[in-house]
Amino acid sequence: MSIIRQTCTPACLFSGDRFSVTYRLFGSEQEARARAEDICIEQTVEFPNELCPEGIIRDHVFGRIESFAPRDADSFQAVVSYAVEIAAGELTQFLNVVFGNSSIKPGIRVEHLELPQSLLQCFKGPRFGREGIRGLLDVPKRPLLSTALKPMGLSSKELADLAYQFALGGMDIIKDDHGLTNQCCSPFEERVGLCAEAVQRANRETGRRSIYVANITAPHSEVMKRAGTAKDAGAGGLMVAPGIIGLDLMRELAGDDSIALPIFTHPALQGSFVTSRNGMSHGVIFGQLSRLGGADATIFPNFGGRFSFSHEECRDIVQSASVPMGHLRSIFPAPGGGMSLDRVPEMLETYGQDLIFLIGGGLFRHGPDLVENCRYFRKMVENIR
Repeated sequence: MSIIRQTCTPACLFSGDRFSVTYRLFGSEQEARARAEDICIEQTVEFPNELCPEGIIRDHVFGRIESFAPRDADSFQAVVSYAVEIAAGELTQFLNVVFGNSSIKPGIRVEHLELPQSLLQCFKGPRFGREGIRGLLDVPKRPLLSTALKPMGLSSKELADLAYQFALGGMDIIKDDHGLTNQCCSPFEERVGLCAEAVQRANRETGRRSIYVANITAPHSEVMKRAGTAKDAGAGGLMVAPGIIGLDLMRELAGDDSIALPIFTHPALQGSFVTSRNGMSHGVIFGQLSRLGGADATIFPNFGGRFSFSHEECRDIVQSASVPMGHLRSIFPAPGGGMSLDRVPEMLETYGQDLIFLIGGGLFRHGPDLVENCRYFRKMVENIR
């Protein structure tokens, strides 16, 4: 019997709108059902069920099992809904409700999010999205071409020379490798200035609109500062690892009108969310949450490369990058990680035309002339119908 009396929260504060989370629950039917029921309490009140009073808490605050059914031989699928109001209009609290304490418990995986407009209106989402980036680059239809400046250890001047060759050869997006931050061999401000100028110089020679994307993954106090530095230097985009800096800081960056540059995410530190029975699906992490956090393109490991993502998992990301989410724009999937030029046709069949090809080492392996390698890559893509 409850020992708490609730007298001061009017029911009219709750609209009745709810968002839904699909969970995959491992174990027997009895175990999975118990996990679903536990999620309803753990993700909301985190308080003994029998001690909660009747009324507002039970009627509105508790999670609610909307459906429960077998998924496969060893797991079940439960859809749990939550009152929009308990997310408080904040991405941080929304994440806490979706998977806060339950992320610590075994056998639970977040598979999909269904969000009403009353919640989506709290988030601006991607500033550019697919169409916006195409407009910036003046590439209305074909897949976009991207590569990374590496390896770490090169000087800023050497990296800028690579950036120039990439842009001269026709790469649309030349980004920092995710390990380039503010090392002594290539300090951030120096590197960004030289690389941005190198790409702009190549653009003047080719008439194209290639962009340099600066990695601003950094301590919290430095992220916004480096974003401003990169914009002032002429960078055309920014890359962050939301698994390191946090999704909400990325959301703040994307919404800053004084920056107003496309945001590219890198998957560093997010792998542990998706590579086991615990965690979140690839589509939620790299698709839906990236869009809520304001990313315009999501970088992830391609199937068949040096990482473990499967064809099905990559398809999940692609679908979630464009699944309807109210006013939130669709974003570019950007598969990479051990890609080679001979896999271009296979990837087009999997991803379609709306993708960013991210090829690094494969450009160097193709031959000794880096500019010609880029031109070859670009011609391959342009010739595909």
